[in-house]
This record gives sequence, structure tokens and C-alpha cells, in this order.
Amino acid sequence: MIDNDIKLDFSDVLIVPKPNALVSRNDVNLEREFQFTNSGRIWTGIPIMVANMDTTGTIDMVRQLQDFHILTCLHKFYEPEDIPIDELNPDYFAISCGTSEKELEKLGRMVEKVKPHFICLDVANGYRHDVIEKIKHIRKIYPGITLIAGNVVTPEIVKEYYENGVDIVKMGIGSGSVCTTRLKTGVGYPQFSCIVDTKKEIPENCFIISDGGIQTVGDFSKAYGAGADFVMAGGMFAGHDECSGETIEENGTKYKIFYGMSSANAMNKHYGGVASYRSSEGKCVKLKYRGPVQQTVEDILGGIRSTMTYVGAKQMNELHGKCSFIRVNNTVNRIYNNNEV
Repeated sequence: MIDNDIKLDFSDVLIVPKPNALVSRNDVNLEREFQFTNSGRIWTGIPIMVANMDTTGTIDMVRQLQDFHILTCLHKFYEPEDIPIDELNPDYFAISCGTSEKELEKLGRMVEKVKPHFICLDVANGYRHDVIEKIKHIRKIYPGITLIAGNVVTPEIVKEYYENGVDIVKMGIGSGSVCTTRLKTGVGYPQFSCIVDTKKEIPENCFIISDGGIQTVGDFSKAYGAGADFVMAGGMFAGHDECSGETIEENGTKYKIFYGMSSANAMNKHYGGVASYRSSEGKCVKLKYRGPVQQTVEDILGGIRSTMTYVGAKQMNELHGKCSFIRVNNTVNRIYNNNEV
């Protein structure tokens, strides 16, 4: 069976500006209040999440971004004693776990010590039948904790997650900057259409994260306009002081190493190698060292504010209704790329 509708990525579309009464970027509010159906919690903040990759989902990242009211999803390799609970605001970080019995046992110890407000159940293939059973299990044991789970790309499974206890569903397969799943498996869904096609099919209080596919600051706004409630990014936050990972220097230029969590690098580090029954589905890259993350965050937030003034959205939750898109064959003029001074 083939769906002949062309599916789109963020680079395939642009947002159309509209006449409106907003006169300044200072007139917009980037924070949004959510009431999560299954946990019953209320959360207010800027709906950006740092991906729970081991180079970006770090304690140092939480320390910096909690002041912006941005969520960091900590990577799942921390132990309970690693988390400095007196320094971190539980409203702005999530603890992560997988589906194995060992990881669920560690989750219990983590919850007991850290008392998190968010749990992120992180599964590369969110379509496995056992994932729903793990969702039910976590929801039953931790009824008051907001549950994030994924990854998936279609509305039917998003609704199933929501109905079984998930508050925020993580959407995206193969769209990450250091992910090679589409090349190795042929599986995926272009990220912009993944969000558009799902948003119109799910209940109002079923919240979704656009996870992956962010290449430029403007892609954050495109994701919100498409219908994402949260946007998760890894590569955009990589390469900073707050990231773990090796720092190298070549010809006087500093770089930081960044890799996908299904890459050979990650599996060698955390699991002793790539298992014989699978292949690596990620790559390892070197990124120019980018200094403190604060400047990058301010650039992202400035871009979103500007989008909001172009379309007349005073509140973040208005972006979806106020954004109209056109399909394009080119988004920017690249004539002087690599000539910047």
C-alpha cells in the first residue's frame, strides 16, 4: 500500500506573515501553561526540551536552562546518587529510562531519591507491543508523575499512548541530525507532516513533542505552527560547555564530539559494543565548540518571538492556529554561505 500524498520536512515549507497589531517582540509571551490529563499536574514554562542524549541531557544543562524555564530530559545513564536534588528544580528536568527490568528497577530507586515531576520512557521503536504494557506499569506505580513516552509517528499509536497513561507523546523517527535509522531500515516519516497529520486526529489534551529535524532556529516555530506542543532538539544544544563528550583541538580550532544514541560510539560506551543481532543506527560527528549554551538559547527564543510578531500570536498556544504555510522549493538564499566574517 502506498500513500501518494507527499510528506514534508521543515525545509519544505515557510510560514506566511499576516497583518496584526503586535508592534514588538516584547509583546509576546513564550511561556505556556499545560494541565496534564493523566498525571493531573499543571506545568508552566517555555515548551522546549533538550534531548536525553548523553552529550546533551546533562545535569549542567539543567542548571543553565532551568532559569529559562526550559525542560532538559536527563540521559538514562545517571544513577540516583548523581542527581544534585538541592540544585535542580524538578519542574525543569525529566529522568529517563528504557523498558528493561533493570532500567525499571533503577527508575524506582531514582523516583524514591529524586522525586521527579517528569519521567521520560525512551524507546527507539515505540511500536513494540510491550511498550504499552510498560506505560501501564509506570502509570500505575507513579500516578502523579507526568509521563513522556515515544518515539512514534502516527496518530493511532499516539492516541493509544494517551489512553494508557502518557501525558506527552514524543514523535519522530529518523529525523535527528545524528540518526541513520532511515538509511539502515527504510523506516520514518518526514517531521513536519508527522506533526500536522497527527495533530488533527488526536484529543485536545493529548500533547505531542516534535523530536528531531531541527536544523535552524526557524524550525522551532514551524514545529509549533504545525501543531507540536513541545519541541525537542539535540543537535541545536550540542557542542556547548554544558555538554558532555570529548573535546578535541585541530589546527587551533576546538571541537566537541556529538553522536546518536544508537550509534556504535554510544553502544561501545554504554553496552560494551554493538550487539551481533543489530546494526548501528547513528553517526558520530565533531561540532565546532560553541561556548556557553545561554547565547544559543537566547537566539532560539528571539527567533520564536519574531515569528509570533509576524503572525500576530501573543501567546505560544496561538501559533498553531495562526500559522499558515506555503510549500516551497527553496527556503533561503545561500549564495554567500561559508563566506561569513
